[in-house]
Amino acid sequence: MTGWRIEGEYMETCNCDFLCPCITSNLTATPTEGDCKAAIAMKITSGEKDGVSLEGVSFIVLLHAPSAMADGDIKVGLIVDESATDQQTAAIVDIATGAAGGPMEALGPLVGEVAGVEKRPITFVSEGDTIAVTAGELIDQEVEAVNSALPNGGPIKITNVPHPVTSTLALARAKKSRFNAFGVEWDDATGSRNGHFAPFAWSA
Repeated sequence: MTGWRIEGEYMETCNCDFLCPCITSNLTATPTEGDCKAAIAMKITSGEKDGVSLEGVSFIVLLHAPSAMADGDIKVGLIVDESATDQQTAAIVDIATGAAGGPMEALGPLVGEVAGVEKRPITFVSEGDTIAVTAGELIDQEVEAVNSALPNGGPIKITNVPHPVTSTLALARAKKSRFNAFGVEWDDATGSRNGHFAPFAWSA
């Protein structure tokens, strides 16, 4: 297995009420809706695999767990930016499924189904405290940071958490969270649902 590395920005929304109990229970709590639906969006700002540059490529991992995530049987689907070349897409598939090692490899034992790969135009826009991501008609999600009342402000963060993207997550509320892919459907714009964002750096 050859080495690879990617880094950039991440954000996600899920169908849990804020704050998602999965994170604070080491993935053992029952999600607030009984099941877990989450879209993990990644925008690569630098990186490569097997000599193929992945700079500028975005992808989304869509997850559905029928109960607590630690119980497994998770369905996983992957959406890759349609601007990615065939080589870039193959590299992202290897990284996002854990086939190339790295953080997603640890999720492997919990995955019951790999639902497939779709390509859509992905937008990933950060503006102040708000991050918005779309993937064609499949994903439309937006989060707003939950900021601290301390004098230095900035987003409240939770650290030392068992999350495949990174161990420190900024807290956010989902302004909107819409999924319609791989048989996973969700649509909420109440502002009461969970979100996270953070920089990330993966390698293997």
